[in-house]
Amino acid sequence: MKTSEHYLEEMHKLHPKLIDLSLDRINQLLERMGNPHLELAPVVHVAGTNGKGSVLAFLTAILEAHGERVQRFSSPHLVHFHERINLPTKDGMAPISESMLIDVLKRTKDFNGDEPITFFEITTAAAFLAFKEMAADWCLLETGLGGRLDSTNVVEKPAATIITPVSYDHTQFLGCTLREIAREKAGILKPGSPGFIGLQTEEALDIIEQHAANIGAPLTIRGRDFDVFSQRGRLVYSSTEQLLDLPLPRNLPGQHQIENAGLALAAAQHILGDRLDVSALSKAMEAAFWPARMQRLDGQSYSPHLRAEDELWLDGGHNPAAAMVLADIVGDLEERVSRPLHLIIGMMAGKDVRGFLHEFIGLASQVIAVPIEGEENAMDPDDLADFACEMGFESESAATVEEALQISAAGRHEGVRILICGSLYLAGQVLAKQKLLEA
Repeated sequence: MKTSEHYLEEMHKLHPKLIDLSLDRINQLLERMGNPHLELAPVVHVAGTNGKGSVLAFLTAILEAHGERVQRFSSPHLVHFHERINLPTKDGMAPISESMLIDVLKRTKDFNGDEPITFFEITTAAAFLAFKEMAADWCLLETGLGGRLDSTNVVEKPAATIITPVSYDHTQFLGCTLREIAREKAGILKPGSPGFIGLQTEEALDIIEQHAANIGAPLTIRGRDFDVFSQRGRLVYSSTEQLLDLPLPRNLPGQHQIENAGLALAAAQHILGDRLDVSALSKAMEAAFWPARMQRLDGQSYSPHLRAEDELWLDGGHNPAAAMVLADIVGDLEERVSRPLHLIIGMMAGKDVRGFLHEFIGLASQVIAVPIEGEENAMDPDDLADFACEMGFESESAATVEEALQISAAGRHEGVRILICGSLYLAGQVLAKQKLLEA
């Protein structure tokens, strides 16, 4: 019997390009499938450059704390493809089972035949099929890339749309200016569907507002219609309708996560209305979690080279905007407990390496570059180390993350703070090893 991995491998071969932005192929496939995307639970559609996953995590926790059943589609996965398609269970939400994944992949592939279609397009269609057949109260969709031509953008009447902060990433597909990128992200807005907009630059917000006005999409905007901040160790959310005093997120640290929580709260305030319950919101702030978002790992169990006083952190951030928020978090950690910061970094080709590393000037004392195993489009670690050296960092390359950890810990008498970062693919490989260790 074929496994889901067999079907996924076959789907990778259906199109010569990994990314080929268009809605034509998926619309044709969905038509052959009976348009399952038109029979989903109310949809909340999320786009943006950074923070999409965290906003989904907060919104999932908020809805589940209110007793709602949630479906969720996100990408990329970190360890197993199943993570992309989450379905409601009696205990909350869980990745799709292997048997159900095989079933929806097989049927979707049969509907498509040998027609050219990208991997993301056909697996999005498979997710819609699973969502149609597994009842839920809400369906949360994360765009894969951009918005206007993303495969998830076939939903015609979402209950709400959310745009997280827009910054530079995937410029080869979305455009080289913030205005061009914002225009692509704004493509998820729909006539009559309320849009919730996170903190933006003036030029990005201008484009989003123009597009919303042109199509008749009402907007709720951070800084105009709602505000969120930390005060005396609490999260404070205020809007024209409500003032909320909640716990700070327990599992998602940093000021940017307060922003992400506020954006999710704004959307939840609309979609739940009078059912919004403060005690449930407090529970949600405690429960929200998204892997590889400044996640603390057990260093000693992960590597024999690390000691009790060493800290090991993991984040999948891979662009300058993500590096900026990571640097802020590291700066806060440094103020509490001072330790040398070492970066273990792997990145995909085409990423803004200098822009990413620039945010750590004055913070990181060492940069160790590593390969991303199995990824042909990953940067050579020697080249990555050379970039870091040119920018003034003490740097070198290592063959593996384990070797990099050994280098980082060598000859140190004090504890070190190690941050593995630069790629979600690298983060997934680290978490895969962690899971093996926990098994």
